[in-house]
Amino acid sequence: MSALRIIAAIIVCVSSLTMFSGCATTTSGGAVGGDRKQLLLVSSQELDQMAAQSYAKLKSDASAQGTLNQDRVLLQRVKAIASRLIPQTRVFRPDAQGWNWEVNVITSNQVNAFVMPGGKIMVYTGLVKQLNLSDDELAVVIGHEMSHALREHSREQVSQAIAAQTAIGIGTALFGLGQGSSDIASVGYQALIATRFSRTDENEADRMGLELMARAGYDPRAGVSLWQKMINANGGSQPPGFLSSHPADSSRVQTIQSLLPTVMPLYEAARQR
Repeated sequence: MSALRIIAAIIVCVSSLTMFSGCATTTSGGAVGGDRKQLLLVSSQELDQMAAQSYAKLKSDASAQGTLNQDRVLLQRVKAIASRLIPQTRVFRPDAQGWNWEVNVITSNQVNAFVMPGGKIMVYTGLVKQLNLSDDELAVVIGHEMSHALREHSREQVSQAIAAQTAIGIGTALFGLGQGSSDIASVGYQALIATRFSRTDENEADRMGLELMARAGYDPRAGVSLWQKMINANGGSQPPGFLSSHPADSSRVQTIQSLLPTVMPLYEAARQR
């Protein structure tokens, strides 16, 4: 059987698993839309526990190296921004306000930041200093990363991987294929399915993050300047680590610009309050 037919069979199996497994959305739509149905085969509790353990180890390692929360000024900036963004999460999911949110900063040249499942925020000093981020631009990044957590994209990616591996195993057994054919099919799945989902995740986080920051009183137009900085940084010989999972291109800026008419009124209302 050709690799193309194998891939087609795997996609059919994945589609079947999606149909017969519970699909739901982790968030409501808000003003920008954030309620796409998701394949969720593992529980939030499992992912939150794993994230808490990983976050604790990261903090422990950074503390041992003398890099945890050494930049007190930046730590206070990040905490202040997060404290304004977190209440706005109720627009997408009311339960998120009850998460055990935590904010920390690591002194490192890495251009990076993330929010783990359950609300574990980490910002690297390199992100802010190398790109010279304003508070509004930093709010874009934190709001974007918070949106990944709200949408439980990690949980969704794990579920997709489980579905894919299950389907590959079924396909291998049904067609009497060896491990080599299974590997080919796995590569095909990654190329045809996983990349598309990753782009969807990024688009959702961009959209929701802009709404979060606008409702918190941060200027969403900073999303344009932030990603323009990212694009410029990407032109260097070694792009920032943040861009390895958050590719920056002109279409991203265009998407943000198209959302400004929707989120600017939210920003203006927040500023008036």
